[in-house]
Amino acid sequence: MIHIGSHPTIRGAYQLQTEQWLPSPLEEVFLFFADAHRLQDLTPPFLNFHVVTPRPVTMFAGTKIEYRLRLHGIPIRWQSEISEWLPPFRFVDRQLKGPYSLWHHCHTFEEQDGGTLVRDEVDYAVPGGGLIHWLLVRRDLLQIFTYRRRQLEMFFGGEKICLA
Repeated sequence: MIHIGSHPTIRGAYQLQTEQWLPSPLEEVFLFFADAHRLQDLTPPFLNFHVVTPRPVTMFAGTKIEYRLRLHGIPIRWQSEISEWLPPFRFVDRQLKGPYSLWHHCHTFEEQDGGTLVRDEVDYAVPGGGLIHWLLVRRDLLQIFTYRRRQLEMFFGGEKICLA
């Protein structure tokens, strides 16, 4: 499930929500996400995304991570900060420098049915407002998070199938 809509409380902002069950233990899934360089594995090739911060990146509240990517052919440098770090249940990254006027990404992890439920909630806003969002950003984010979902299925196994 990937849902994008207007932000419920921040005027001019949007919210992306995803939820995905993975058939692996909470600690294993969290450790995967705790490695900042794994983001390269979860980002589609069309972005030419690279973590610039050298390994190992020690994660804690206050850690800053540098990335570079190409967005519609434009080279972009992105810096994020881990603003919350609560292993193995939650962490939050926020953009300090980059293409968005707001980027606040909350990752949560919960044991469920012998595996891990991974949730993302991204609050974001874009320069140029609604027109740029609907013409470019919304489509890009759907592609990025759809790719991420497939990659996580590849690393951890498929989605849980519910039979009624």
